[in-house]
Amino acid sequence: MESISLRAYGKINLGLDVTGTREDGYHLVRMVMQSVGIYDRVTITMTEEPGITLENSLRFLPAGPKNLAWRAADLLMREFAVPKGVHVAIDKHIPVAGGMAGGSSDAAAVLFGVNRLFGFNLTRKELMERGLKLGADVPFCLLRGTALAEGIGEILAPLPAMPDCFILIAKPSFSVSTRDVYTRLDGIMPPSGEERGRYFTEKLPDIDGLLGAIRAGNYEAMLPCMGNILENVTVPLHPEIAAIRGAMREGGADAAMMSGSGPTVFGLFREEEAAADTAARLRAGRMAAQIYVTRPYRPARRRKHNA
Repeated sequence: MESISLRAYGKINLGLDVTGTREDGYHLVRMVMQSVGIYDRVTITMTEEPGITLENSLRFLPAGPKNLAWRAADLLMREFAVPKGVHVAIDKHIPVAGGMAGGSSDAAAVLFGVNRLFGFNLTRKELMERGLKLGADVPFCLLRGTALAEGIGEILAPLPAMPDCFILIAKPSFSVSTRDVYTRLDGIMPPSGEERGRYFTEKLPDIDGLLGAIRAGNYEAMLPCMGNILENVTVPLHPEIAAIRGAMREGGADAAMMSGSGPTVFGLFREEEAAADTAARLRAGRMAAQIYVTRPYRPARRRKHNA
């Protein structure tokens, strides 16, 4: 049987700001998103039997319509009235419900793979348009690399690859609800932008400064501009996040912050040894359930920016 095996890369947010809310309740954001080297392995196999079957290496995850990857396959199979079926197998490594877009990345991989397997010949842009129907992060997971995301996350502007470094990722044993985090943020958002500094205790991002630093390839200039407005909600609820963040900084991280709505924390390091030593201390202290040292992922088409 014909099959295709793909890597579905996770992401972190180098900067995440919320600028408002649409009438339909969706939040408007300005984010700098970065793919990282942690990935799920997604294998899609064509079957003669119609329908979609899905198996996951984590048995507690849904295997039917509640799974975003299943819905991604269904979206294309229905649109093109495919008489055959597919079997999707996912080997999970991206932390679940950790702010790293694992489910969205799996869905993106399925869109890409089903398109390739059945020869639909949809462009990446056309796949991204369909991916938005599944979730706001899916278009970026099809684009990958480094990008500015605006709107609800669907307006994407590719950026030069961020300066190379080592990224320590630590996901605590608990998860958080993205919807709950944004709802709580609504409760503490100031009535005007000028008052943001008085309302928030955690560092806010300087998205424009971050964009300039990335475009200049200036690692040092990136660091003071990084920040995540959602830390103002998630950190007070879960002090473990602040503890991990502090341990990373004590270990030599140049920057440490939460990704997305959390609770995953990441730290940027110049030296691999410092990142590895800090990872070992986090493991010894049982401060996180999943700990990885990785690097930024660079799509081949944009590696020329770092030549």
